[in-house]
Amino acid sequence: MSAQAQMRAMLDQLMGTSRDGDTTRQRIKFSDDRVCKSHLLNCCPHDVLSGTRMDLGECLKVHDLALRADYEIASKEQDFFFELDAMDHLQSFIADCDRRTEVAKKRLAETQEEISAEVAAKAERVHELNEEIGKLLAKVEQLGAEGNVEESQKVMDEVEKARAKKREAEEVYRNSMPASSFQQQKLRVCEVCSAYLGLHDNDRRLADHFGGKLHLGFIEIREKLEELKRVVAEKQEKRNQERLKRREEREREEREKLRRSRSHSKNPKRSRSREHRRHRSRSMSRERKRRTRSKSREKRHRHRSRSSSRSRSRSHQRSRHSSRDRSRERSKRRY
Repeated sequence: MSAQAQMRAMLDQLMGTSRDGDTTRQRIKFSDDRVCKSHLLNCCPHDVLSGTRMDLGECLKVHDLALRADYEIASKEQDFFFELDAMDHLQSFIADCDRRTEVAKKRLAETQEEISAEVAAKAERVHELNEEIGKLLAKVEQLGAEGNVEESQKVMDEVEKARAKKREAEEVYRNSMPASSFQQQKLRVCEVCSAYLGLHDNDRRLADHFGGKLHLGFIEIREKLEELKRVVAEKQEKRNQERLKRREEREREEREKLRRSRSHSKNPKRSRSREHRRHRSRSMSRERKRRTRSKSREKRHRHRSRSSSRSRSRSHQRSRHSSRDRSRERSKRRY
């Protein structure tokens, strides 16, 4: 057994991969309807949100990295237009999420204390600053993990400025309503991932949310959806232009045929002349054939005539000889 075969056997034993499964995957091509086209484009929500509190479980269609690799190679030579299937998939998923967001908003509006539009606008300003701080803190952590200390420090300066604005906004909001109502936790629904956010959430909670896998996963899905919409629109426009070009070429060919037909009908003399030449050529050909047959008949007739003459001459000579012989015989008898 080769080293590669031994390694494959060890992996099969460790991972529990069955030979039947390998055979099934080998039979399926990436263009099969059973294969998830979103997975081929690396944007299936089942993959992106795996391990979050909104984990969707296993996708109903086939996911296989080998099929994705095959597709990436083949797509360099041919456009399979799988972006349309992936776009429809993500649109359906995002539409469901947006509906859940609206339901959550209505539920909050029913359960939380009614406030005036002015106070609601002030509370919304606090929420906006919370979101800004959370995103900046998530960026700081990412830059720190990458070792980019200088850029991370610049983002922290922006965080401090946003915190100062938040304190001012909270003070304005606090002064616009009774103290008892201000202490009540005001929630809002995240427009990106449908998660609940509190008005008084601390920086750690905000950073965990906006830098978390769930929120970033929804951002990735939404950005991918916008990209797919743009790509699909461009490809459809290109196909429409190619279809229009082919139709124009067909129409141009039809007009050219019609022009030639009209040109032919406008010059009947030329047409009659060509027809006359063809008729004359056929007549001359028939005449030559007739003359040839006539000459042949004449030759055969002359040949038969000469044969008949020679035959009559020989017959006449034989009769003359016969007459002479009879005459000599009679003379001999007399004597």
